[in-house]
Amino acid sequence: MLPDYSGANVRGIIPALLGPIDPPDWLNVRRHATARVVLVLDGLGWEQFETFQQHAPTLAALHRRSITTIAPSTTAAGLASISTGLPPAEHGLLGYRMAVGGEVLNVLSWRTAAGDARKAIEPARIQPFEPFLGERVPVVTNALFGGSGFTTAHLRGGPFTGWRTPSNLAVRVRSQLDTGQRFVYAYYDGIDKVAHEFGFGAYYNAELAAADAIVAQLIEMLPAGVDLVITADHGQVHVGKALIKLSGDVAALVAFGSGEGRFRWLHARPGAAGELLDACRQTYSDVAWVVDRQQVIDQRWFGPVISPPVAARLGDVAMVAHEPVSFIGPDEPGHDLACRHGSLTSAEMLVPLFTHST
Repeated sequence: MLPDYSGANVRGIIPALLGPIDPPDWLNVRRHATARVVLVLDGLGWEQFETFQQHAPTLAALHRRSITTIAPSTTAAGLASISTGLPPAEHGLLGYRMAVGGEVLNVLSWRTAAGDARKAIEPARIQPFEPFLGERVPVVTNALFGGSGFTTAHLRGGPFTGWRTPSNLAVRVRSQLDTGQRFVYAYYDGIDKVAHEFGFGAYYNAELAAADAIVAQLIEMLPAGVDLVITADHGQVHVGKALIKLSGDVAALVAFGSGEGRFRWLHARPGAAGELLDACRQTYSDVAWVVDRQQVIDQRWFGPVISPPVAARLGDVAMVAHEPVSFIGPDEPGHDLACRHGSLTSAEMLVPLFTHST
């Protein structure tokens, strides 16, 4: 499932709400609202919500539909597309671990093998576009993220308001509206964390209920005339211990890896790109779509236009899992995560769009 970048897609939310033209019908908001609030629930996929909605009665009662996220279906690329209104091919944050100038940058921690990379790899250079169409939108997110490289890359410019416990999120949003702000961006990361650690089951159900309580509190606290839009950056697939380490003949052709477990980029040794593609297709086509970088570009997986500097961050071969497995990179340990994401399956690509007007 490829992203619908020109239609109902997460990258279209902010331009539709802050831009000069009327919002499209798929967004289901009023033309004129006193204020608008966008809340991102990290990791809440459409298919997972439809399966477990009994644990989230507030969200289940809202108007909802499915929309697509971006490729790869992962936090670094998804949140940047939501805030900038651009596909990854344009904003340039192409995934969790990304090749930049011969190094692999962990985009979420903004670190390389050498350590903190905020000075060596400046966030505003790697992602040069101002978020929120250049408007100074207040950001209500986890206080731990303040000053991070990734926060600078995708949320810079507006006032940062950190919540330290989830119960603070709605209060923080209301305080921004009380100062006269007409647009507030909020973010909650709990669902993604719990899915990664525990998978689906009792812990996930409890977390979904907790997130639903935040939404209920937020709705109760919103003043009249506000449009609330809730979405997510990606869905989830339960992988558990189904980790695939590269075979010896494949690993021998690889210089290094980037991306994530379900959208693994392999960077070939000099002159070995074609041989690497053939070897990966022979070995892994039963569990993954195995493609080269040119197919990703030609089929516009990351967006219709990709600049040479951004294209240089791609690997030579992408292994994009269609079965519930994850690929361990040649230069990173396997992470013990129950649920994962990043690929192009409907479970990962479809996210909900909830709307509510007060």
